[in-house]
Amino acid sequence: MARKPADQAVSREAILHAAAEVLRRNGYDTITMKDIARQVNLTAASLYHHFENKDTLLLAVLELGLRYVSTEIEAVLHSDRPWDDKLREMIRVQVTNLTENRSVGAALVMEVRPTALNSAPRPNGAKRTVRRPVSGAYEERRAAFFEQRRRFESLFHTVLTEGIAAGAFRPVDVPVTVKGILGANNWVAVWYREGGRLGGGQIADQIADLFVTGLRAG
Repeated sequence: MARKPADQAVSREAILHAAAEVLRRNGYDTITMKDIARQVNLTAASLYHHFENKDTLLLAVLELGLRYVSTEIEAVLHSDRPWDDKLREMIRVQVTNLTENRSVGAALVMEVRPTALNSAPRPNGAKRTVRRPVSGAYEERRAAFFEQRRRFESLFHTVLTEGIAAGAFRPVDVPVTVKGILGANNWVAVWYREGGRLGGGQIADQIADLFVTGLRAG
């Protein structure tokens, strides 16, 4: 039996992980708040106690995904490691976090677009995506999320730019290279399977070796 609205025994983070799993299986357009509530044995009314609607819940999942890695990667960037070791560890941190929190990581790859566009599924016969109305508070949170995502990407820009200036990396187009690194890292969350041939740490090491070796000067 689903818990009643007054029963708030399920933590907010548990709800977000459950929502991410439902998103991974079914996609944003098709799921409902009731589907997510069922995943954690809550009533829909209880879920609405935590989140106003599906948009705010998705945004909270995306915020959670960034929060997992941003602080740790920033600490690596500002450490005393050599530049190639910094890049290697930054890649390792991101990839292992994604494999340990695969559903949340997959949401960061597959479900950012609905948040960016704030779009609803097209009605039958419609040729254009329908824009949903949003509150001022939601718009502020959404803008803050995308600013945080830009800051996260800038950490990789910094390690490459400063590593090139220090002679640790060969000169490359930094924006393109960063997109390549983050693209490779992020998609691990989509294709990785627990119990597969390689564990998350092994995959992280291979991706890090690929980029660090290719970028190292000399």
